[in-house]
Amino acid sequence: MKNLILALFCLLFISKIDAQSPNDNLWKLGITLPKPAAPIANYVKYVQVGKLIYLSGHGPLLANGNYVTGKLGKDVSIEQGYEAAKLCGIALLSTLQMAVGDLSKVKRIVKATGFVNSTENFTDQPKVINGFSDLMVAVFEDKGRHARSAVGTASLPLNMAVEIELIVEIE
Repeated sequence: MKNLILALFCLLFISKIDAQSPNDNLWKLGITLPKPAAPIANYVKYVQVGKLIYLSGHGPLLANGNYVTGKLGKDVSIEQGYEAAKLCGIALLSTLQMAVGDLSKVKRIVKATGFVNSTENFTDQPKVINGFSDLMVAVFEDKGRHARSAVGTASLPLNMAVEIELIVEIE
């Protein structure tokens, strides 16, 4: 019995050592978080209520300050949409870091709602929003697994290809 307890303790200790911080994971992915962009209308980037942070919709912001634009099923491929959703995730992480100071304070990525600017016949919204979801899991590991909606929409502000909003629980 004593050996079993010792073995379980060792496994727990080793699993804690193997876990990487979100910042370590961003570094491994080659991602540097940009300065959060200013809101494009009359709203705030996030609101904290208790241990939950509600992040407003963020678009796929490029380094040059422009957004990835166009309609999935017409102007933008699934692969380009996936990358646009990943850019939304990077923008959201930037705002989240501003809100909490340290991404290690994230207890769980709770819920994401992804909006995909798409034609009426486009039905692969989940494949597009996977760009965001895959990034959250890569950065936060199991804490990054989340509930999600992937919704097709006729248009988005500034003709953005994708917009994603997020709910996060912090420690």
